[in-house]
Formats: sequence, C-alpha cells, structure tokens
Amino acid sequence: MSKYKSIGDILDNENDFKKFREILKESEILNTFISLFPDLKKIAKPVRIEKNVLYLRVENSVWRSELHIKQKMLIEKVNEHYRKNILKSIKFVS
Repeated sequence: MSKYKSIGDILDNENDFKKFREILKESEILNTFISLFPDLKKIAKPVRIEKNVLYLRVENSVWRSELHIKQKMLIEKVNEHYRKNILKSIKFVS
C-alpha cells in the first residue's frame, strides 16, 4: 500500500480541510440554484447558505413577496436535485 495520498484524497478526507469542503459545497449549491431557476437571475441573487438556510437577495419587495409564496417549491426543487435535504428554508435579504 502506498504511503502517499492524492490531493483529492487529502481534500476529501482530512479534517484540516473541512471548512474548505463546506465552502465548496455552498458555492456549488449557490451556482446550482442559479441554473435551476435561470428566470430568477435578474430578480434574485443567492448570497450564502448557513445551517440549511438559503439567503436570497431580492431588491424589489413585490418580487420578495412572490418568492416568499413560492418558497416551498424552490426548496423542494433544490432538495430534489441533490436527493437530500440541503435547504430547510429561505430568508430574503435586501
């Protein structure tokens, strides 16, 4: 057995890179959100994810209300894409 590890193995498994893996996963989810909902690109911007909560920047209060109504559908679509409960809720920020 080789005593050397690949960079991929180190990044995927070492505890020192846990925060790095979390940041990469968050970035992937934010980009996936944009690709799942391309029609929202002009009105909403995913900002970050903390504790399964997506923070979505929506400048217009009318769109914020509309997206709040569609929140459940947005969450379900993201969770279905990943086949696990990535998101629990969405918070709308200015």
